[in-house]
Amino acid sequence: MKNSWIFKVAVGTACLGLGLSITYACKDFLDTPAQGTLNENALATKAGVEGSLIAAYRSLDCNNATNGNWGCAASNWPFGSITSDDAYKGSEASDQPQATKLELYVWSSDQAQDYLDRKWASMYEGVRRANATIQFLEKVSRLKPIEISRADSMGIRGEALFLRAHYHFEAWRMWGNIPYYFDTDTTPVVQGGFRKANNLGADSVPKLIIADLNAAIALLPDKPRNGQAGRVTSWGARAYKGRVLVYMHQYAAAVATLDSVVTSNAFGLETSFDHVWTGFHGFANGKETILAYESSVNDGEPNGNNANYGERLNFPHSGSPFKCCGFHQPSQNLANFFAVDGATGLPKAFTSPATWNNRDSVWVASPTDTVDPRLDWTIGRDSVPYKDWGMHSIAWIRAPGYGGRYSPKKNAQEKASGAVSKVGWQPEQENGVHIHIFRYADMLLLDAEAKVETNDLAGAQAIVNQIRARAAVAAQGCGAGSSNAALVAKYPVCTNDDRIAVPLTDPSIRWATYKVSPYTTPWPDQATARNAVRIERRLELAMEGQRLFDLRRYGGPYAQQVMTAYLTAEMTPARRAYKGAQVPYATPLNDYYPIPQVEIDLSTVAGVKRLAQNPGW
Repeated sequence: MKNSWIFKVAVGTACLGLGLSITYACKDFLDTPAQGTLNENALATKAGVEGSLIAAYRSLDCNNATNGNWGCAASNWPFGSITSDDAYKGSEASDQPQATKLELYVWSSDQAQDYLDRKWASMYEGVRRANATIQFLEKVSRLKPIEISRADSMGIRGEALFLRAHYHFEAWRMWGNIPYYFDTDTTPVVQGGFRKANNLGADSVPKLIIADLNAAIALLPDKPRNGQAGRVTSWGARAYKGRVLVYMHQYAAAVATLDSVVTSNAFGLETSFDHVWTGFHGFANGKETILAYESSVNDGEPNGNNANYGERLNFPHSGSPFKCCGFHQPSQNLANFFAVDGATGLPKAFTSPATWNNRDSVWVASPTDTVDPRLDWTIGRDSVPYKDWGMHSIAWIRAPGYGGRYSPKKNAQEKASGAVSKVGWQPEQENGVHIHIFRYADMLLLDAEAKVETNDLAGAQAIVNQIRARAAVAAQGCGAGSSNAALVAKYPVCTNDDRIAVPLTDPSIRWATYKVSPYTTPWPDQATARNAVRIERRLELAMEGQRLFDLRRYGGPYAQQVMTAYLTAEMTPARRAYKGAQVPYATPLNDYYPIPQVEIDLSTVAGVKRLAQNPGW
């Protein structure tokens, strides 16, 4: 990966505004030493404009302007994962009660509002940085016409417009009716210019997002500007446009847009699933990446804050090599979802819809269990190798009686990758694993979803089978056979075998039977196809912060049905009894989060609150 960004600036970003002194944060595709505070005059240069754009990218995850809790996480684990059937908050009951309130749907409580406000502030911080970049670009272009080339000027504006669209999209799918901010919104605060009303209507917001994406597509090059991986391209903007169109249920337009991205060959699936979420630098910004927060470690930032800040809680606890903190634990429901029908190689959720979720005991290592190999790339479970760190153990769990016995796995770095921080709070948890916000498999499955709704069932089935074929390439191997005595004692066949990924039928595998087969019988109707695509999407994107947003997109009644069935099983003593306190999903109430009350209060101009709360809250 070519790293040649102009400069890296220090973490400590204040909310951008013209005339303010500001310090910026960095991304890992910058490689020059940290700089100090920049004022507006310093930004009135090409380097300043590029630095402002870097700051806009940096808002993809928590930074010094928005951290304080984990509502700013790029992965959306507090809002898309623990509020769904994918995961529990985890850890123990007394830690981060704000996240507990989110999980239990007590969203109007002060504690849940704490996380919600952090998300709101993070998204509008990103919007403001994107708009400031456009403003600085216009100023430099006016004052120093030859300072920035036409190609760079177009690229900078295109990237900023894309990021502005992304941050508004994130806010829209959280809250629906939101204010939309443009670079032309320069009216002083006292006149309400930066306290816009959310009176557009939820249906109008995505149209503005599409308009920004269309403008970005027209401006951006087909390849990353300056050859610098991580920058958005015109094809990335097109892929994102297709994503938004699916959320708008404009399926025919979505198919046309997404198919054009597919035929461009601008992106592709990684050769195996283990190459997607990884700390190995050689796979960073691989062909599957459309948009990611590029976590960076050991880059000169003294506290490790350019790493995976928003994910730092989400590792096995003190008995593990990561030492803390046991949050974002996979649910029993999710573990059960990976069960495979041994005869067909298809998900039991598809072949046995009435019984796939009957298992209350944990999925511990057992060669008699036939499972999708993505189970052990997604969930850490007892006596199964955890990448190359040795065997996962109940000793790695903070409070098994509360959060169960599973750990998240995608976000963990491989030991051999060296992608771990040497500085900062609990550096064992801080890594350079890039956080996928939008990846090609996600895009393909959205394309399949849109094809189902336009009655192209064969096209949708071909996409799902493509995803399943990639899933069948590799399974979790021994990983640490030359260094982990406990692993070798349990599995002597692993002696000196450090392969993290192996073929599904490799003789070293003694902890599961892995199987994942294509759908060979054509789907007979839309209902069958719709079910298969939704199942595949959950298997592929589990624990990536997408699940609740998917359920909502499928429709409030469907989300209510799924979450009701989930709670009926999960609140039993055999699983998580504390879930009995969870408020059931209700549509339309839970189809959007409540707008943080503090933001409504802060929107007051001349005694009038310009932000209106979502109905029911």
